Amino acid sequence: MADKKNKRGLGRGLSALMADVTENPGTANEQLKEADQAVPIESVEPNPDQPRRDFDKSALEDLANSISEKGIIQPLIVRPSPRDPKRYEIVAGERRWRAAQMARLHEVPVLIRQFDDTEVLEVAIIENIQRADLNPIEEAAGYSQLMDKFGHTQEKLATALGKSRSHIANLMRLLNLPLEVQAFLREGALSAGHARALVTADEPIALARQVIKQGLSVRQTEKLVKSATYAPSKRTAPQSGSEKDADTKALESDLSASLGMKVTLSHKPGQEAGQLVVSYDSFEQLDELCRRLTSSS
Repeated sequence: MADKKNKRGLGRGLSALMADVTENPGTANEQLKEADQAVPIESVEPNPDQPRRDFDKSALEDLANSISEKGIIQPLIVRPSPRDPKRYEIVAGERRWRAAQMARLHEVPVLIRQFDDTEVLEVAIIENIQRADLNPIEEAAGYSQLMDKFGHTQEKLATALGKSRSHIANLMRLLNLPLEVQAFLREGALSAGHARALVTADEPIALARQVIKQGLSVRQTEKLVKSATYAPSKRTAPQSGSEKDADTKALESDLSASLGMKVTLSHKPGQEAGQLVVSYDSFEQLDELCRRLTSSS
């Protein structure tokens, strides 16, 4: 089960943390943050626990060229290094720091913050979520980390990040897919639309391979999943001779999106009684479900 000690609610405030992280100003009139000071670039070191490990070389070169021409527009966020008080550890902006080295800058503008280790990790995840080149699985994993490690809810994430709740819920559902299907999504062989259609499939890996091989559209994938789900050879038990109605399937989809877990509804024809089955893939998901069911709020 997840360790509740690490879940500190909104702590300093998700919106407050995000206010420092934004790399790109939205409009020309938006007020840019003024650096606390400029520090020697050799006095700055990356965060050893930074979740992002890969930096695209060509993108760094483009940024380095921009920095050579215009300088660093948005300061790096740093904290005093816990290993050396004379140095600073990057909280957000490692990409800019790397590009500044390529541009042969001697100093970089910084905002100095007194973040603890937990807040450093939280800000690093938030910064990664804001990257434009994230694939859907990486973005979903970021949301999942913020919820699992820090106790944020989908509603609070949606508000702070400027996303719709349904966007976050639908992306997190993709984490229920088998790792092989997630790999197809990471590689770009499948789109998020294809993957969403496969979430409720009985054999998502086989269907994903078929979709890729035949180059099916999202709509064709949805039809493929539907036909595979209700084909007589796929049924494990009779379903009174008819498939689920559209309202039931829509409710299943809504509940699955809300919980980030697969939800199945079944009820006896002509009766109001039935079953609601929630499938979880890890103890962390079970822990989150129990937390929601026992929450007094």
